Amino acid sequence: MTQAYRMVVRQHGGPEVIERQDMDMPTPAAGEVVVATEAIGLNYIDTYFRTGLYPGELPLTLGNEGAGRVVAVGADVTSFAVGDRVASGTGKGSYTSHWVVPQEQLVALPDSIDSEDAAAMMLKGMTACYLAEDILPLQAGQVALVHAAAGGVGSILVPWLRHKGIIVIAHSGSAQKAAKVDADHSLHDPMEALADHVRAITGGQGVDIVYDGVGKTSWSASIASLKRRGMMVSYGNASGAVPPINLLDLSRGGSLYVTRPTLFDYVATPESLAHTAQRLFERMAQGIIKADIGQRFALTDAAHAHRKLEARDTTGATVLIP
Repeated sequence: MTQAYRMVVRQHGGPEVIERQDMDMPTPAAGEVVVATEAIGLNYIDTYFRTGLYPGELPLTLGNEGAGRVVAVGADVTSFAVGDRVASGTGKGSYTSHWVVPQEQLVALPDSIDSEDAAAMMLKGMTACYLAEDILPLQAGQVALVHAAAGGVGSILVPWLRHKGIIVIAHSGSAQKAAKVDADHSLHDPMEALADHVRAITGGQGVDIVYDGVGKTSWSASIASLKRRGMMVSYGNASGAVPPINLLDLSRGGSLYVTRPTLFDYVATPESLAHTAQRLFERMAQGIIKADIGQRFALTDAAHAHRKLEARDTTGATVLIP
């Protein structure tokens, strides 16, 4: 029998704290499903838990995203059976060969979507879904600024918004990354010059909404890029947590709105999870968005994958293969 294992963090720190731990084959409790993982998504939120920026009880198995096949079900499981293909973007501890997930955090995976694509898309794709569809009812012709546009969420969010008729100003960390982004305007300005460029593009008005997963280093540029009564969506901290907010700065900026959303609040029920996943799978089937897997690592090389991610030395999505 194949040895089951997981990648654990016993103390907060750098990528080197991620260790392999062999384990017995898990037995599901009532309402739980055991999934033999075939692919696992790597996300920036994984680094937040690893470093302790986000709280988590140690020892901690990282990861929220993965796909595979059901190998065991617990009592009271009615939604899935052994052999079903499934995926999740909200289950805890996906850095493992055999993942125990509550049934309400799983969705059935269509035959048209393979496990690697699902693992690359579930968390990031559902994040793009709620950002584009649920935060603000954007109308065709409105303008959005998307940071880290060549990254995991950004590379999905940009085409999703453009399909809605939104004018997208994409911002990336380098000219090489910007060249890969198919947006109305694809920029790679230094942060201190970005707002002026955005205002030049928009005739001095600024953008209706900013999608910012970068955090600390982009905060000021994002706020300065917004039009009057614009919406700042700060959904990540890739460069560190944003500074404390002075509400008067929002007033001076033009009665601005700010939200700090997280996917888990937008898929908190099985119904909302299924609805979000359905919208994602539909757009994948239509070819509107694609799983842009830029790199693959063995799960046991998770520490190396984290180093690459934090160095911004990845493009598109990254998947870990058990």
